[in-house]
Amino acid sequence: MTNSLRISFLFLSLTILIVTTGCSSDDTVSPDNGTSTTANTNNTDAAGPVTEGAATESVEYKFGDLVPEFTPPTLEEIEAIEAWTDKPVVDVYQLMEQRKENEVAMMTAAEVLAIRNNTPEDNDKIVSAMGTLAVDGDVDYSAEWNRHTAGDIKSTNPLMSSSTAEFDVSGLLNMSLFTFDWNFTPYGNSAAITSWKTSSDGLMDLITVRDDLTWSDGTPLTAFDVEFSYKVILTSAIPIPAVRSGTDQLKGVKAYNENTLVIFHNEPLATNIWNMLFPIIPKHKYESTIADDPTLATSPEHVELDENPVTAGAYTIEKRVRGQEIIVKRRDSYFMHNGEQVRRKPHFETVRFKIIENPNTALLAMKKGDLEEMMLTPEQWQSQTNDDDFYKFNTKSYALEWVYYYFGWNFRSPYFKDKRVRQAMSYAFNHQELLEKHRFGMDEASTGIFHRTSPWAPPEAPAAYQQDLDKAEDLLADAGWEDTDGDGILDNFVDLDVDFDGISEGRQRMPFEFTILTSNRPDRIAICELLQENLDQIGIRCNVKPVEFTALQDTMLEHKFHAVFAGWGTGADPDTSENLWTTKAIDNGRNYGCYSNPEIDKLFEQGKRELDIEKRRKVYQQIHLTLWEDQPYTWLYFRNAYYAFNKELRGYNYSPRGPYNYGPGESTIFKPAAMQ
Repeated sequence: MTNSLRISFLFLSLTILIVTTGCSSDDTVSPDNGTSTTANTNNTDAAGPVTEGAATESVEYKFGDLVPEFTPPTLEEIEAIEAWTDKPVVDVYQLMEQRKENEVAMMTAAEVLAIRNNTPEDNDKIVSAMGTLAVDGDVDYSAEWNRHTAGDIKSTNPLMSSSTAEFDVSGLLNMSLFTFDWNFTPYGNSAAITSWKTSSDGLMDLITVRDDLTWSDGTPLTAFDVEFSYKVILTSAIPIPAVRSGTDQLKGVKAYNENTLVIFHNEPLATNIWNMLFPIIPKHKYESTIADDPTLATSPEHVELDENPVTAGAYTIEKRVRGQEIIVKRRDSYFMHNGEQVRRKPHFETVRFKIIENPNTALLAMKKGDLEEMMLTPEQWQSQTNDDDFYKFNTKSYALEWVYYYFGWNFRSPYFKDKRVRQAMSYAFNHQELLEKHRFGMDEASTGIFHRTSPWAPPEAPAAYQQDLDKAEDLLADAGWEDTDGDGILDNFVDLDVDFDGISEGRQRMPFEFTILTSNRPDRIAICELLQENLDQIGIRCNVKPVEFTALQDTMLEHKFHAVFAGWGTGADPDTSENLWTTKAIDNGRNYGCYSNPEIDKLFEQGKRELDIEKRRKVYQQIHLTLWEDQPYTWLYFRNAYYAFNKELRGYNYSPRGPYNYGPGESTIFKPAAMQ
């Protein structure tokens, strides 16, 4: 196979991180918006519609009603423009090949599979050796890859994706015009387009779509599908949980013919490239069905499309058993066209996602050889993966990942509107016990939204919170929370602006008793129970409520919670966090806690308009520091990527988003032909 055929298929965002409290091997998402390596949703994993969480029947259906009024130039006028700048269209798999040419593996795969990962030096050797790419003839193309996911998906429609599990699956099923590498550098995706040009004023992107793209039902995929998908995303009656953020900043999308696409922008923003990374759905399957069912989920036609989606990516759905497994199968029409190979042949014939919510059950499956990859908890890494039972079939490795976990406080709750109360929560919690007992000393304290190694982090990170119960009590007292009736529980008069959790509007005295939601995993529950114990010491009742993931997701979308334990992965661009923190993201994004600060809103607007990289960096550093002062979250820890892989797997490499969710990501993973 020639290098020109080494085209990565799609993967995810997202991450991009975004990231509700998604699923996959771990319960995070990026704030990214959608398909494959997209980045305008964190998260990024990670993570919305104008009617987010509202009943769609309450919104009048009008197709593309959010598309700005705009008369695009004619094709003749476009073709007459001479001042275009060519933008890079690349095969990210080839970029990884070029990178590997300059990296010498410290040991061979056979050598590292004979050792155990007991020291950082061992880990470096394993990461180096197992990241080696396949050579021609050394791939078992008939292989199946048994992957782990901790929760089921709600939808196979990429427009509806909101969790990591959904991004992982849809990344194999769908196509994106753009991609980005492990350094988060964006490119045109050579698997989908042949050229990409930007006008001299930065207000137009001219894209030529390949003429050898087909949907899985044989229908050509064209620029008209892209324009149609954009208009679907900008239809307010459609309850899209993640992908509208960013896409709604475009001025317009126009397909002039099957291959010529122009994307228009209102301003020459630093984020324009990320705003173009939205998912694509087949126009010929949806254009006659959406008006009757704007949910994209309830009509017989949409139920059938969800069960058996028409896909643009490398795989199609072969089997789906809810709550148990999802099996996708490679389709020849992805990489073959008119009898010729035009894209890289994906390494696996089938990929089986096994849904196992409990990480201990998943590890047992790894030890039996029934699973071939999973993210390990720190406890599993430290004490459950060092024996012969584990190393019989598997090895393990880890790398830095920019994923943070937090307690999120809902500003619509009667308890957490006051900054002093939120700061008191952070002082009340035993962060040291969390890191030492629950994270086994393997993760570092989080001091905000950007990891210290991120270029967007402040040069000097804020000091991490340490437990100080006296300080917590003083802050609560300043905010009016005292035990006035001697029952051992703090109480206070609070103003309710809205009916919340069955509590009517108005001013009333209430005890400080709330519920924190978490995914139904033992390690997550234990962390919330630690919070419960800590708060009990200062007169606050915290009830821990484990929730099945999809129910947790719906509750957060509707803002009907007091507090939540969750995690966000990183977006590919810092502006993706706008979807989590701005006032407009309360209803139009994933600002589930309803945080609102005019300064933050202004800074995000400034950040996307700043083209000077150093000045732009300072904007996001200020966002980081302002959020830390406000404590809308109690930030807990940054989680590294701890993975177990079956010894038959090769070619996995890490980025700040882990081994997936970037380009080329999972498309480099393979099983050697010698193992057949």
